[in-house]
Amino acid sequence: MNAWWHEVWVTLQAEFADIGDASQLTRITVRLLIAASLGGILGFERESKGKAAGVRTHMLVALGAALFVLVPQMSGSQADAMSRVVQGVIAGIGFLGAGTILKNQEGDEGHVKGLTTAAGLWMTAAIGVSAGLGREATAVFSTALALVIFSVVPRILNMLERKNDHL
Repeated sequence: MNAWWHEVWVTLQAEFADIGDASQLTRITVRLLIAASLGGILGFERESKGKAAGVRTHMLVALGAALFVLVPQMSGSQADAMSRVVQGVIAGIGFLGAGTILKNQEGDEGHVKGLTTAAGLWMTAAIGVSAGLGREATAVFSTALALVIFSVVPRILNMLERKNDHL
C-alpha cells in the first residue's frame, strides 16, 4: 500500500511540474496579473459608464487571452502554431462581442447598441494577448490609448456636436 501512495505522489509531482523554477513562476505571475489588471482598468471605465461588460468581464477576457497564448509559448510552440492560437482568440472574442450588439427594432430604425462594448472586449483580448506574450509595455501603452478613446474622444465629439448645433 505504501508503494501505491508513493506512486500517486510521484505522479502528482510530475503533473504539477510545468513550472520549473522561480524565474518561470515569476514570468507567469507577472504576465497574468498584468493582463487581469489592465483588463480590470478598462472594465472599470466601462462599468462606471453603466455599460454591459464591466470589470469582471474585461478581466476574464484579458486573463483568458493571456493564458491562451502563454501556455503554448511556454510549451515551446512554433510561430505558426502561435499564429493559429491568436487567430482562435480573435475569432472567439468576435463571437463574444457579437453577443453584446443589439439592434433596436422599435422606433429608432438602424440604431445599433453595443458596438463600442464589442470593440472594447476585442481590444481587451488584444491587450491580454500582448501581456501573455511578454509584451507588457505594449499592453500598458495600448490600455492607455484605449482609455483615451473611451474617455476623451466622447468629450471631443460632444464639443464638436455642440459647435455644429450653434452654426
